[in-house]
Amino acid sequence: MDGTTPETPTPDAVQTGAGDLTTLDIARIMRAIPHRYPFLMIDRVVEVVLNHSAIGVKNVSVNEHFFQGHFPGHPVMPGVMIIEAMAQTAAVLVVETLGPNSEGRLVYFMSIDTAKFRRPVVPGDQLRIHITKERQRGNVWKFSAVARVDGLSVADATYTAMIMERAAPTPDATA
Repeated sequence: MDGTTPETPTPDAVQTGAGDLTTLDIARIMRAIPHRYPFLMIDRVVEVVLNHSAIGVKNVSVNEHFFQGHFPGHPVMPGVMIIEAMAQTAAVLVVETLGPNSEGRLVYFMSIDTAKFRRPVVPGDQLRIHITKERQRGNVWKFSAVARVDGLSVADATYTAMIMERAAPTPDATA
């Protein structure tokens, strides 16, 4: 080989130098965060710089469940779903950064400090979510994010999240 191609990647992630990852597929994302359809809002993470930033991708399809009511005949991705895609991308960054130390832990929203929606996201768009860690104090992380379609900003936000131990399952009240 010419020495510039990476070593054989795992099926779900491609590793680059210094521990950074260039691509995480849906299987790796689903191991990192607990979200599942219909609430899994990212399809791929195309770049992770551990402890710093990540870029998540959401391929917006007309088949998304929220388009049934938002809005019939004029489908627009709800802004809260864009914010959720930002949060899920950040959660993947947290889990990948902490590595095995994150096992059994969840990342919870604490606050959304600012959020601006600049243009509609519609079926056929590919949402690219650029998130950057602004700071971390203990188990509290603050992020800034910009969501783009075709290079144009469609939304941006700053938000805070906390990583916590997963709560013990509650007994089924119907049993």
